[in-house]
Amino acid sequence: MKSGGPAKNRLCREWNNLQSKLAVQLYTLREACKQDFPATLRRLKEMGWAGVQMAGYHDHDPQELARLIRELGLQTAGLHVSYARIVDELELLAQEAEWFRTKDLICPSIPVELRTEEGYREVRETLQRAAEAVKERGLRISYHNHAFEFDVQVDDRSALEYILEPQAGSLVLAELDVYWLKRGGRDIMSFIEPYENRMPIVHLKDMTKDERETFAEIGTGSIDFLPILRWGEQSGVEWYVVEQDQCDGDPLESVQTSLANLTRLIAQV
Repeated sequence: MKSGGPAKNRLCREWNNLQSKLAVQLYTLREACKQDFPATLRRLKEMGWAGVQMAGYHDHDPQELARLIRELGLQTAGLHVSYARIVDELELLAQEAEWFRTKDLICPSIPVELRTEEGYREVRETLQRAAEAVKERGLRISYHNHAFEFDVQVDDRSALEYILEPQAGSLVLAELDVYWLKRGGRDIMSFIEPYENRMPIVHLKDMTKDERETFAEIGTGSIDFLPILRWGEQSGVEWYVVEQDQCDGDPLESVQTSLANLTRLIAQV
C-alpha cells in the first residue's frame, strides 16, 4: 500500500530545494583556505554544503578555483569583493563572476573614512553606477551590512537604509546579515521585510545567549531562524549563506554544526 502521495512528494521537493540554497562564507574558514584551499573545498562538499561564497583567493588563481568548485559539484553563492575593487577593477570582477558562474558581486564593507553622511552618499552613488555598468552582463551588486551603518543618519534614516532604499531605479540590492541587524538594535523581521525580492542572498549568523553577544553556530544562540527562512522562501532569497566571523573552536566543526542545525530547521519551514 502506497503512503504519502503527491503531498509528501511536494514536501520532499521543497525540502530539497531549500537544502540546495545553503552556502558557507569562506571568510569563516580563512585560515583553512590559506593552508589548503582545495582540501577545504572538498571537506565542505563532503559535509553537504551546496555552495560557497568567496572572500578572496589566498594567492590562488581564481579561474582554477572556479574550475575546482565546479568539478566538486559546488556552486558559488556570490563574490565578496572590496569597495576599492568595485571602484577600480569592475571589469575584472565581472570576468571573475563569469568564471565562478555567479551573478552576484557583494561589497562586504566600506573604508572607515567613508562612514560619514557625505561618504555614504558617495557609496550609494558608486554602487549604483557599478550596478548599472554590470547589469547588461546579467550581474548584480549588493551591499553587506555590519552595525556601524546605524551610527550615521542620512536623510532622516540610517545609512544602511539610505544605501539600500528599495525604490524604482535603485539597482543596489541587499545582503543583510541578521546578526549585525540584531547587534545594531533592530528587529530582524521588521527590518528585512521591505527587501522582498531585493535580497537574493541573506547572511545567517547566530548570537551567543550570554553577555558577550558574540558569534555562534546556527541554532545554538539567541536568533530565531525559522521565520527568516520562511520569509526568504516567499521573498526571492536564492542563497542562505552562513558566516561566523570568529569561532571558539575549529571553524570546520563550527560550520558542520551550523549545517546540521539548519538542516533540522528546514524540516519545519
